[in-house]
Amino acid sequence: MLLTWIAEIADEPLILEPSDRRVEWRTNTWYLSAEDEDRWSLSVTEVVAAFERTAQAIRLRIHALGFAGVATFYVWHDEQADQLRCSTGSVAVDELPFGGSYLPSDDLAPVVEGFLSDRRPAGTNPSDQTAPDAMPPFPVWVRDVGPASR
Repeated sequence: MLLTWIAEIADEPLILEPSDRRVEWRTNTWYLSAEDEDRWSLSVTEVVAAFERTAQAIRLRIHALGFAGVATFYVWHDEQADQLRCSTGSVAVDELPFGGSYLPSDDLAPVVEGFLSDRRPAGTNPSDQTAPDAMPPFPVWVRDVGPASR
């Protein structure tokens, strides 16, 4: 099911509006959970390939829209929610809308691996004991999907 949901993101509404990032965030951000069978049966390679295809499809949509600005597609593992999350925004890689520090990467495998291997009981949070300021940067896979990436 997870691979289907990733593929469907490419066809969902897409708004690139640099003057209203909240609208972008609400429209272009997706939260993906996995059933236990997905965690056990899917490989990191399969999930990475699905996101690569989705990023390419979004790049083609942005090109067809004639959008001339910066656009980034990005994926991260929200450990607290036990979800993979992804978004598209009219922001540069170093301007992603996170409240904490993050580490942009072109390697999605570690992000997906962390998600697929995350089998904590529901409601537990590994960062409960760590002050927010002490949290290390979390990895975020980024793809330039703007017109310069064609």
